[in-house]
Amino acid sequence: QVQLVESGGGLVQAGGSLRLSCTVSGRTFSRYTMGWFRQAPGKERTFVAAISASGSRSYYTDSVKGRFTVSRDNGKNMVYLQMNSLKPEDTAVYLCATDSTNGLLRTRTRDYDYWGQGTQVTVDS
Repeated sequence: QVQLVESGGGLVQAGGSLRLSCTVSGRTFSRYTMGWFRQAPGKERTFVAAISASGSRSYYTDSVKGRFTVSRDNGKNMVYLQMNSLKPEDTAVYLCATDSTNGLLRTRTRDYDYWGQGTQVTVDS
C-alpha cells in the first residue's frame, strides 16, 4: 500500500518561509518523479513543482520560480518543498504526489497516481 504523508505547513507572515516535507512508503521511491501541488479553497488543484527520480532535474510553475525549491532524499524516501518570500496568494493546501512514471516532469494532476492528504499553508498579510 502506497502512502504519502505531508508535514510542515502552518501560519506564516508574508515574506516568511516554510519547509514542507513528504514521506513516501510502499513504493520504490527512487524510481519515480515526485510533484507538489496546491489547492486553494474553491479552486482547482494546480501544479507547483516537480523533481525527477534522481533529483537532477526540477521544474516550477512560473509564480513560484525563484522563491520555492524542491528537493529529495532518496535514502530517506522524502521530498521537500522549501518556500521562501511567501505571499498571501500562496495560501492553500499543499499536496505531494508520485508520478506514475519517471521521465518528463509533468504538471497535470492526472499524471500522478498517489497523493497525500495535504498540509495547510496560510500566509497572513
